[in-house]
Amino acid sequence: MGIIWRWYTSMSFMVKMTGGFLIGIFLALVLGEHSSFLSPLGTLFLNLLKMVVIPLVLFSLMVAVNHSNPKELGRIGLKIFPFYIVSTSIAVVVGIILAKMTNPGAGFSLPTAVTMDAPARPSFIDTLLNMVPSNIFHAFAQGDILAVVFVAVISGLAILFMRHSADEKQQEMGNFLFRLLEACNEVVSKILNGILLYAPIGVLGITANTFGTQGLDVVIALGKFIGTSYLGVIILVGVVFPIMLKLFGVKVIQFYKNIKEAAFTSFVTSSSLSTLPITIKCAEKAGIGERVAKLTLPIGATVNMNGTALRFGVAVIFAAEIMGMSLSVPELATIVIIGTMAAIGTAGVPGAGLIGMSIVFTQAGLPIEIVALTAGINILVDMIFTFGNVVGDLVGAKIVDQTEKRSFFENLSGDKVINQTDSPNLVTTDT
Repeated sequence: MGIIWRWYTSMSFMVKMTGGFLIGIFLALVLGEHSSFLSPLGTLFLNLLKMVVIPLVLFSLMVAVNHSNPKELGRIGLKIFPFYIVSTSIAVVVGIILAKMTNPGAGFSLPTAVTMDAPARPSFIDTLLNMVPSNIFHAFAQGDILAVVFVAVISGLAILFMRHSADEKQQEMGNFLFRLLEACNEVVSKILNGILLYAPIGVLGITANTFGTQGLDVVIALGKFIGTSYLGVIILVGVVFPIMLKLFGVKVIQFYKNIKEAAFTSFVTSSSLSTLPITIKCAEKAGIGERVAKLTLPIGATVNMNGTALRFGVAVIFAAEIMGMSLSVPELATIVIIGTMAAIGTAGVPGAGLIGMSIVFTQAGLPIEIVALTAGINILVDMIFTFGNVVGDLVGAKIVDQTEKRSFFENLSGDKVINQTDSPNLVTTDT
């Protein structure tokens, strides 16, 4: 038994995950709908990941803040949010253009028996206010990641100021708290390593249940919608993101190799938040600085939804074709803005894309009943959209990290421009 365990633990994480995925598909093909009995294996994996998300974000972010300073935190924030807005807008546009080319709604009609209520859309002010929790324990229990980020940042800053206080007693208490935080962060890291040993079994359960319970007739009927969605994310990850990365001197192929575990996990779990622990680990492997990764990635898991935004672009054209509507350029431009805002406000959990679609449809004057047409294949498309979301989070973090490193070396050299000889990691090209 010990030999088998050593063999299993010595195997690369990606090989184990791929094995679990392929075995899950095989069982789904053999067992069909009966494969649902494996669902608890996947549920357990997701619950374990969700269990560790809040302490991971809280402790890692507080430690990262204490490795930084308030000026750096503000600068990083001012860099990452423009990326979120630009990349999300591009994703909506890609979705619209592809859907215009593939016509996914051609031949469909709106079923009269299908009804769906439009969800309430929180205002911008409410969204900002909700970031500041009136009860931090309630925010933690609800998994409100933006509120957790806010609490972690202000608490980390308080400890940082204590450590640099002129008062010797405050310095002593601040340093004690910092060492305690580092110990807690290490505990969470050990727990995460244990969860990752179980990950392939969880992936097997999720995959078998997902593919085994999806009706083949539904998949065929909505084949164009699924195909357009997958193609759109492939273009986003294979063309748009590489162009962005190259502009900042990143070796694209190596970067994607370093983040493949997070990308694969996001595809299987369909949840940016559940994947966050693995995303942070991959960021370290990809050479993203700790203070950048642990500040931007938790926020990105909630705010930056590139794949989801692409979904909105495809879905709007899908709905317009079903209704026989022809959208003008100004109307499409409005949809890009609405889609961007809705994607940024969509939580990084499975199924949230349907809520975002309802918001976009309501604002665009399209019947939200059409959202129900895609509900049958929601799990399948959620997989690829979450893949796009998580890769986008890591791309944004890498770009910000590149600018931070560039600024650091420029300051060291008296604000002169660093060339490839001075810093070979800043300007590189793939062969």
